[in-house]
Amino acid sequence: MKLQKVAILGAGTMGSGIAGWFTQAGCIVELADANIEQAERAIDNLHKGWDKLLERGKFSEKEVKSFKENISVTEEFSKDCDLLLEAIIEDLPIKIEVFQKFDRHFDEKTIFASNTSSIPIDAMAKELTEKRRSQFLGLHFFNPAQIMKLVEIIKGHWTTDDLTSDLKEWFSNAGKKPALCQDGPGFIVNRLARNFYGESLRLAGTENKEKIKEIDHVLKECGGFRMGPFELMDLIGIDINYAVTESVWKSFYHEPRFAPHALQRKMVTSGRLGRKTKRGFYDYE
Repeated sequence: MKLQKVAILGAGTMGSGIAGWFTQAGCIVELADANIEQAERAIDNLHKGWDKLLERGKFSEKEVKSFKENISVTEEFSKDCDLLLEAIIEDLPIKIEVFQKFDRHFDEKTIFASNTSSIPIDAMAKELTEKRRSQFLGLHFFNPAQIMKLVEIIKGHWTTDDLTSDLKEWFSNAGKKPALCQDGPGFIVNRLARNFYGESLRLAGTENKEKIKEIDHVLKECGGFRMGPFELMDLIGIDINYAVTESVWKSFYHEPRFAPHALQRKMVTSGRLGRKTKRGFYDYE
């Protein structure tokens, strides 16, 4: 398998990070977003990041020059892309609408993938043409995508075995650690992670700054985690984490161990979403 030209839809934190990683993997990347200015900012931030890595000796001038030349903002993707990867809002009707539109736009060879963290792959695939269903799957990256090695390859009902095995080999060769998953609520990581966040929220109970810091400290120092659950929620976005928790909880028929916590809802309602708003469980100003 060769992925030479990749289309990324969604220039938020995840989309821009994924676009940056594919560029570093040697692909030509087209990045699009409903807000063109958002996509332009994402490219600018990637350029600045590569410049810093150049200064630190992580990349050569030749590599950074190549990265910058191989990524661009577009309002209309090239029809001949090898892969379309969607990284937009976790809203099933919106995702279906987007994929149906692009089903008519792209060549038959184009692989379709969603970076969803919890929405069933089959719920999106079933709304597409028969040919496209066999070329549809989940590719779930983790934030920050340029650093985190894991990528979940989620096989839907119609996804061909050859496609998943070929992609697993491709990602392995490109330096990722791919994990093959079956379609199901939360797949692997987000199903397990609900308890990492949920039990921590239940331990904290309320917006107690000292207790929140203590839980993060213990899990890092004693548990060996690189980030505590509250630090990680701030990084991901508390609104995104809350939405995924609700999705997994509903998919498991409201099983209590997956239930969202009132503290999550309080943070979202007040607009304190983590690093992106400068306020979350911690302050970032």
